[in-house]
Amino acid sequence: MILGTESSNASRWHALAERVLSGHALTHDEALGILKSGDDELPNLLAASYEIRRRYFGNTVQFYFLMNAKSGLCPEDCSYCSQSKVSDAEIPRYNILSRDKLMDGARVAAERGSKTYCIVISARGPNESEIRAVETIVPVIKEQYGLSICACLGLLTPDQAQRLKACGVDKVNHNLNTSEEHYGTICSTHTYQDRLDTLRAVRTAGMELCSGGIIGMGEADDDVVRMCFSLRDLQVESIPVNFLNPIDGTPLAGKSDLTPRYCLKVLCLFRFANPKSELRIAGGREMHLRSLQPLGMYAANSLFIGDYLTTKGQAAEADYRMIEDLGFTVTKGEETAIRLGIPEAAATAN
Repeated sequence: MILGTESSNASRWHALAERVLSGHALTHDEALGILKSGDDELPNLLAASYEIRRRYFGNTVQFYFLMNAKSGLCPEDCSYCSQSKVSDAEIPRYNILSRDKLMDGARVAAERGSKTYCIVISARGPNESEIRAVETIVPVIKEQYGLSICACLGLLTPDQAQRLKACGVDKVNHNLNTSEEHYGTICSTHTYQDRLDTLRAVRTAGMELCSGGIIGMGEADDDVVRMCFSLRDLQVESIPVNFLNPIDGTPLAGKSDLTPRYCLKVLCLFRFANPKSELRIAGGREMHLRSLQPLGMYAANSLFIGDYLTTKGQAAEADYRMIEDLGFTVTKGEETAIRLGIPEAAATAN
């Protein structure tokens, strides 16, 4: 009887993966079924997610590198963020970094094999001097290091989005963070609609969208599904999935009700619902996936390499080793695999 149940579960998830690969759009009930599936179904669910991942990304992994170009000093009240005005977290606070420091960050990103250099500021939106700083440095970074650039500057006007496009920014990160229904519980100084307006301005300007969310902020499974489907409707090219790091000094300090198994189911959901999108395991992976981090790569195909905005990440060497152990390949977009000190066998495409 147990063997029959396992076989049935395997067939169920394989069949759903085949339907998705044939063009089926995941339904709300199917999405909830992934999140609510039994832990004993997880190996088969991951295997089915990997079928989808392999179709569009093979066994490749793409790295992103974050630079916190302006820390703290934010007038928004996002309850999860250590840089918000309601946070007492002990973090560095500084205005936008100098050109030399931004260039040094780009150098590190290139040395670590990153596909994309992410320039992030804490703000409601960029002021004129911050926009000019980005406009000035982006062409230099791209010429010297050949990195793609993702800018995360807060809320953008259509004109600001056009300026970012003109200077060479490839994509803009602006996370939805949660569902529209849950948004008011995590922020009151701007709205979910404000975030949608920024994403639409970015799309109109001709840049790719980088947008995801944070899991573990008191949302229901329905909220996770709604956010996931909103990203699908927006046809977001790059989706970072964060797991809440309940930083001391923030309103959500001490909140932790995630398990590694649920986090893996979330990643599977995002892969099934957004099969062609780059899926990145982002902040909180070390804390919440723990020893199961490698399993997340059977659904996701991207990682942040190094630290996050105000919290430490896993050592780059540990990520290289994880990818090597999986038999996956680090790539920079369509370019040849980069070795980064990883043994030759690990840098060979599968």
